[in-house]
Formats: sequence, C-alpha cells, structure tokens
Amino acid sequence: MGRAFEYRRAAKEKRWDKMSKIFPKLSKAITVAVKEGGSDPEMNSKLRAAIQNAKSQNMPKENINSAIKRSNNKDFKDFEEITYEGKGPHGVLVIIECATDNTIRTTANIKSYFNKSEGSLVPPGSLEYMFERKSVFNIKKSIEINLEQLELNLIDFGLEEIIRDKDDIIIYGDFKNFGLLNKGILKNNLNINKSEVRRIANNPINYNEEQIIDIEKMLDKIDDDDDVQNVFTNIL
Repeated sequence: MGRAFEYRRAAKEKRWDKMSKIFPKLSKAITVAVKEGGSDPEMNSKLRAAIQNAKSQNMPKENINSAIKRSNNKDFKDFEEITYEGKGPHGVLVIIECATDNTIRTTANIKSYFNKSEGSLVPPGSLEYMFERKSVFNIKKSIEINLEQLELNLIDFGLEEIIRDKDDIIIYGDFKNFGLLNKGILKNNLNINKSEVRRIANNPINYNEEQIIDIEKMLDKIDDDDDVQNVFTNIL
C-alpha cells in the first residue's frame, strides 16, 4: 500500500476538474447511499463518506441537501449499482463501479470503451481475487500528529496501516470495518477529508510511459461516462 495506490485517484480527480463533471457524480453517490441506508449520515456510513467527499470537492451545501432530498422522492429514478471487470491495453486489469438507471446503456458503453482499445470485458468475479477491498481515509494534517499514538488508538477500530503522504495522513483498514474506523478517526478529533472503499491490486505492475499513454486513453473515456463512479486498476 502507499503512494503507488494514489495514482488513479490523482489522475481521476485531475480529469474530473477539467470535465466539470464531479458534482453530478458526487450527487449520484449521495443518492445511491441514501437509497441504500437512509438519509441520516450518523446511521449511514456510506452516506457520511459521500458527504465528506462532496465537501472536500467544495460542493455547495445546497447541492448536497438537494441530492439527499431527491433521493427521498418516490418519483425519482432508482440507480442500480453494477460492477464491470475487464482487461485493457497491455493487459492492464480494470474494475469499474457504476451507478445507473439503465444497465443496457451502461453495459453497451463500457463494452465499447474496451473494444475500441483492443481490450475486453471479462465475466463478473474474474478479477476479484486479484484486488483487495480496503477502507481508505485521507486526513489533512493541520496539526502535528503522533502516528505511533494514533496507530495504537485506532487498532481496536480496525486499523491496518497508516501512511504519511506529503501533507496528508492516509489510513487503511479492511472494507468491512469502514464505519467502525470512521468512528475511531472522529473520536480522535481528526477531520476526514476524503474516505472511500477502494480496490487495491495485490500485484500492481509498473507500466512504462508509452504503455501508460495507451492505457490512459481508455481510462479517460471510461471516466468521462456519467454512469461511472470509480475506476480501479493494477497500475503501480
């Protein structure tokens, strides 16, 4: 774990900034979370994470509240969460998490991105064993933090590893302990900047610059799709 796994996150956020599509994607994440676990962030850790992430991207409070309100509207279309797995250029492994109101449309789009890049989708579950699902929390280091003490404080909350990355602290735990670890971090009076359940490759590959260019062309198309929420790869 560590900085290598921040690659896709940084690349994706950079593209989202340029595309001006981050607010709709964040709104959809909030909607899905509310539909799944209710509109109370205190009782719904997935919603709490979606709101935290929206705030970290400077999404206005009224937009957040509007997304929650729409989710409770019975006439509002439900989104279905669906995961795709595939192999792209140079054998790169890709797992894509989507939220869609039309699975036929989304499946056709995702399939086309792979086909046009000389890649292909694989049967669901084919790549699961090659990735680990982890709870990941990004903490802004506004004050000096004693990492050894923090590690001791969070062990009982499911902590697995703490990484210092530039000015941030990144905390890892098993994905099943997302809510518990979130609670432990807040109990230690730390502000969570971003949080997510991430799929981390067990054996990441260091692709060369030429290969990365080919891979990124396909990933750009995938990220640009309105139904795509998260993209994970085995890029080191």
